[in-house]
Amino acid sequence: MAEVAPIAVDTLRDFVASALDSRGVPEADAIKVASLMVEADIYGYGTHGVFRLRQYLARLAGGGCNPTPTIRIAQETVATAVIDGDNGLGHLAMSAARDLAIEKARTAGIGWVGVRRGNHAGPLALYVRPQAEAGLLGMAAAVGSANHVPPYGGSDLLLGTNPIAFSAPADGPDPFVFDMATTVAAMGKIKTLLQQGEPMPEGWMVGRDGNPLTDPARKSEGFLLPIGGPKGFGLSVAIGLLAGVLNGAAFGSDVVDFTSDTASSTNTGQFVVALDPTAFGMGDDFARSAARVFAEMRASPPLPGHDPVRLPGDGKTAFAQDRRQNGIILKPALRSDLNTLAADCGLPAPFPQEAAG
Repeated sequence: MAEVAPIAVDTLRDFVASALDSRGVPEADAIKVASLMVEADIYGYGTHGVFRLRQYLARLAGGGCNPTPTIRIAQETVATAVIDGDNGLGHLAMSAARDLAIEKARTAGIGWVGVRRGNHAGPLALYVRPQAEAGLLGMAAAVGSANHVPPYGGSDLLLGTNPIAFSAPADGPDPFVFDMATTVAAMGKIKTLLQQGEPMPEGWMVGRDGNPLTDPARKSEGFLLPIGGPKGFGLSVAIGLLAGVLNGAAFGSDVVDFTSDTASSTNTGQFVVALDPTAFGMGDDFARSAARVFAEMRASPPLPGHDPVRLPGDGKTAFAQDRRQNGIILKPALRSDLNTLAADCGLPAPFPQEAAG
């Protein structure tokens, strides 16, 4: 098999921006969203990067997502705010929330900014890593964009993957960045396996009969499983209260499946937090102390058969720099899908040799 050539970051970003522009998104907004989508792939969050372009274009075409939103602050105090995303592409509201949270943290020590009337915004890591790079701590969470999980012991789908992310500065090349779903696997991973024709591992999903599901094409027949059983369920509910109910956003049966319903507003709820260590008398001492503790953890002798200890975020800086310089390699199924989307949008194929072959 011939070696797959990487696609340059700028080329991929320009294609995604042009595709969004073809659906009525203003140029500046299209570039901002495309840059964040490609940034997700640069850092290795492929299930939440350009892979999601088909979903975003479908919702723009179906009327479920507003291509020309007015992002505004609906409620504000010195340390908190709620941003109204006007049902636009979620990256716009979440990046505004992140920037405002950082600004407030510099003034008040903490900034907590919720989002209502948002949409799917890619991986939460995009909205916490900048805090750590600025010497702050970050946190973000979201109500999932579809319900795939029942309450623990129940059978009605009333919860999503409800992800949460944390970040912190640490001396060295890599900040601490931890981004996870409250389910054993994120639905995005299952969708990528479906696109690639690969099975799911046991333990990700079960059918209504309680037996494991491993065929991603049958994902609608079962449930995603929460991490840690009732503990994951409780964490998911807590995130729903903070990201959904607190912001006047959807939670429970109000959540709209943004994949199957391309016409309805989702009113997705999220929040972003920034925390300044200086407000606790730490300043740069936090990053030094964190690095010392992380070094102790990495030095812990691994158990037999295990790799050396790694912290969340380790190696991401060098990984991202390599992709910025040398391009991103995308899976064949995704490359094919992007070519199809290009044709649908009246654009040149980003992978022209494959389109011709």
